[in-house]
Amino acid sequence: MIGRREFITLVGGTAVVWPLAARAQQSVATPRIGVLTTLSDKDSEGQLRVAVFRQELQKLGWIEGSNIWFEYRWAAGDAQRLRAYAEELVGMAPAVMLAANNTALRALQEVTRTVPIVFAQVADPVGSGHVASLARPGGNITGFALYEPAIAVKWLELLKEIAPSIARVAIIYDPTDFNSKHMQEIEAVIASFGVQLSSFIIRNVSDIERAIDGFSIQPHGGLIILPGPFTVVHRDLIISLAIRHALPNVHAYRYYPAAGGLASYGVDNVESYLGAASYVDRILKGEKPADLPVQLPKTFRLVINLKSAKALGLEVPPTLLARADEVIE
Repeated sequence: MIGRREFITLVGGTAVVWPLAARAQQSVATPRIGVLTTLSDKDSEGQLRVAVFRQELQKLGWIEGSNIWFEYRWAAGDAQRLRAYAEELVGMAPAVMLAANNTALRALQEVTRTVPIVFAQVADPVGSGHVASLARPGGNITGFALYEPAIAVKWLELLKEIAPSIARVAIIYDPTDFNSKHMQEIEAVIASFGVQLSSFIIRNVSDIERAIDGFSIQPHGGLIILPGPFTVVHRDLIISLAIRHALPNVHAYRYYPAAGGLASYGVDNVESYLGAASYVDRILKGEKPADLPVQLPKTFRLVINLKSAKALGLEVPPTLLARADEVIE
């Protein structure tokens, strides 16, 4: 498997939007793949995912500009732009579409019930109403799920283990993504952890600053950042504010501690996009989304950033370090 840096280099050296001259050479019979993501086209994580997806399809015989064509739309956390892009992609009559997450999938589902859609990172696809069941999704949608809502309790456990003195926990979340069940799971167990719970909805940069600045006024606080388009796009700001206010912080994905966050526990994003490419290949070869079962994640990773722990004045327990899949120093 090509490494993360190599994937980023691959995408960096290949224009995401092809020149008009190249588009003019496209055969009418060449299938289009629509890709809708909530990240920015300048986001290294987004570029990595696209590169993984394209590279895997290439291994399966689908060569961009030869027997396949990609149409990318990057919403950069903007909900209105996402809806417009969903309509635009469906209007191009693609053979298959790739939805990056719950928010992107919801936007596409509102536009079409016929064009095949493969999702790469959707939490609780049955509970969120995207598919009828995991084994028999039905309709035009299938893909690779993230995790059950109960994983939110793992984030709370991790935060308390890495920073035992925490007495207050703030949940920072984007309401446009599927986070209500995560909140319910945390609320159901919070009393047993002996901490006070606060939650902050963020819709813009001012909300992020106001929430974290205000929460930090009282001591012994920690943050759990729920996954969502806006929290991902603005992860650098969230992390910098957490470090500035000495707030231990836990996240769902590796790219948060890679950017300076304290710790994460969650699925391997690369694995999801490799799987999505395999399903796109099968649909292009004639299979139907309704007949392809939704796949659950196989790999979960615990990542700890020791440099951030030091900046926060924390000493990570040796037992926790021993369990970590990756330690960033």
